[in-house]
Amino acid sequence: MQDTPLNWDFPAPFTLGFSVQAEHIDFIGHVNNAVYVSWCQNAGWQHSLQLGLGLEEYQTLDAAMVIRRANYDYILSAYAGQECVMATWLTANDHKLTMERRFQLQRRSDGKTLLRGYWQLVCVRMSNGKPRRMPAEFDETYGAAVIRPRADD
Repeated sequence: MQDTPLNWDFPAPFTLGFSVQAEHIDFIGHVNNAVYVSWCQNAGWQHSLQLGLGLEEYQTLDAAMVIRRANYDYILSAYAGQECVMATWLTANDHKLTMERRFQLQRRSDGKTLLRGYWQLVCVRMSNGKPRRMPAEFDETYGAAVIRPRADD
């Protein structure tokens, strides 16, 4: 059986695939919601690394983007043996302190959306955890990665 093409909410996603394993399944028999959250975390961090901002850069700049607010819409369940694809996008950057990241998880076999997520991120100083203005490297790199919605959105 051929996989259904995936239909993303926004153009040009960063994607990361996941295979549902037995350890992802909860007592109800589907992927536990906390696993979806960890997949978002992993996709967000992998996207940051792909953009060239990882732990070394964070430490050098004494800056990190941390989650201030998170919202997840759990739409459908995933089950053991299924293949899923998480997409993520940076959707806003105020060029000062905050940016937004969105997520969409789809099941590869039927293209159904299982989860949509939203994060509001804030820049903090790693040395003390207090909010700080984004370093120029963050603003330039993350700012350039902010997606431009389709004309029909």
